[in-house]
Amino acid sequence: MLLYNAPVSGNCYKVRLLLAHLGIDYERHEVDVIDRSTRAELLGGVNPSLSVPTVVLDDGSPLAESNAILWYFSEGTPYMPEDRLARARVLQWLSFEQFSHQPYLALVRYWLSIAHTQVAKEKLDARKAPGYFALGAMESHLQRNSFFVDERYTIADIALYAYTHVAHEGEFDLSGFPAIREWLGRVDSQPGHVPIAA
Repeated sequence: MLLYNAPVSGNCYKVRLLLAHLGIDYERHEVDVIDRSTRAELLGGVNPSLSVPTVVLDDGSPLAESNAILWYFSEGTPYMPEDRLARARVLQWLSFEQFSHQPYLALVRYWLSIAHTQVAKEKLDARKAPGYFALGAMESHLQRNSFFVDERYTIADIALYAYTHVAHEGEFDLSGFPAIREWLGRVDSQPGHVPIAA
C-alpha cells in the first residue's frame, strides 16, 4: 500500500496513527503542503481533489479523505464499534471534527507554525473563536466520558486527537480544558501510539 503523506498534516497523521495501531506496513510518498505546484501531476490520476492523505491499496484502488480512510481500515477492528448506534456516534464525531474542529484548529496552526503567514489579529480571532467553541464541546463531553464513543478508544478519538494535541502550535491555550488534557494522556498511552513526527 502507498500513502501520499505530508508529515506535518494532522489529517495524514490520523491515518499513520491508525496504521501504527494496526501494525500495517506501507510505503510513503511525501507531499509538500506549501508548494502545491506538482499536485496535479502527482495525484490527478488517483484523487481529483488533489488532497492528502490519499492511499493506493495493494490492488491499485485509491481512497482519499482522512476520515474515510480511517473508516475503511478500522472495519472489523477494535477501533470501530459493531453496535449500530455506536457506529453512528463515531460518524457524528468524525463529522464534528471535519466541520466544527479541523477548519479552525488546523488552519490557524497552518498559518502560524507551518506557513508562517502574517495574519491580521481580526482574521485570527475570527478563526480562533469557533475553535475554542469546538474545544468547549469536547471538554463538556469528556467531563463525563473517558473517550468519545462507547467508553473505548475508537477512530473518533484518533480523528479529534490529531489537531487537538498540536493546538498549541496555533496558539490555542488548553490550560482551561482539563478533561481534554487528561484525554490526550489516555490517547498517548494507547498501545502502538506514535507521535506526529514519527
